[in-house]
Amino acid sequence: MSTLPKVAWIGLGIMGSPMSENLIKAGYSVTGFTLEQDKLDRLAAAGGTAAKSIAEAVGDADVIVTMVPASPQVEAIAYGPDGILENARSGALLIDMSSITPQTSVDLAKAAEDKGIRVLDAPVSGGEAGAIEAVLSIMVGGEQADFDAAKPLLDALGKTIVLCGPHGSGQTVKAANQLIVAVNIQACAEAVVFLEKSGVDLTAALDVLNGGLAGSTVLTRKKDNFLNRDFKPGFRIDLHHKDMGIVTDAARNVGAALPVGAVVAQLVASLRAQGDGGLDHSALLRSVERLSGAQL
Repeated sequence: MSTLPKVAWIGLGIMGSPMSENLIKAGYSVTGFTLEQDKLDRLAAAGGTAAKSIAEAVGDADVIVTMVPASPQVEAIAYGPDGILENARSGALLIDMSSITPQTSVDLAKAAEDKGIRVLDAPVSGGEAGAIEAVLSIMVGGEQADFDAAKPLLDALGKTIVLCGPHGSGQTVKAANQLIVAVNIQACAEAVVFLEKSGVDLTAALDVLNGGLAGSTVLTRKKDNFLNRDFKPGFRIDLHHKDMGIVTDAARNVGAALPVGAVVAQLVASLRAQGDGGLDHSALLRSVERLSGAQL
């Protein structure tokens, strides 16, 4: 009989499905809930248990993990008579791995405390590939004791797992992460168009660039996307648009200037407005191509 905590997993999308499956592989008992039946079927096929509701999923769980798109979805699954806080047992640990506003995380932790439920905000970086390979970077906000309790479970999902400070700190660091990633993708996209228009062998150029100071995890992960114009979503423009709104708003609140970030936020918004919101964020290349005269 497993002595590992029972896990409820809410949200089985591009990230949530492989992450929950990694917990199953690590020996955890995982009961999941999401709105799509095919995702529940996938969880069951991987050895998990499909629940018919949030209440059923979380009722006897020791740890509840949530991975949903944005703050409104976190609030929808957390609050109300059918939500997590009303149906989880006192003493349970809620780990929200969604990327949301820092204030939403702070408010959730405060509301959960009244129910005797402990909370960590633990957003991730690494995209679909990082989720599948269990090599995510996980930035955590909350209490040290709760982080220590969650660490073995988080070790099954990622490689770099750091407590960044009190509630909301994980989300603040994730916002900074999304700023860096968006600017990096934009710079790579501009380099790709420049190189191609100059007649340089793009594969050779990206290989040598990635071996020097210009190299990055972004370029490593997205090189084939650029080369093949393959923009199947690993992380959608729609979600990065949401995240750029979070970081620009949070930066304004603390008085931090983001001149380059503000421009890239507008470029992400523009790409989304042109109908490319469902594509991977490496599709920022399409925006640069359009600006450079390409007819897409």
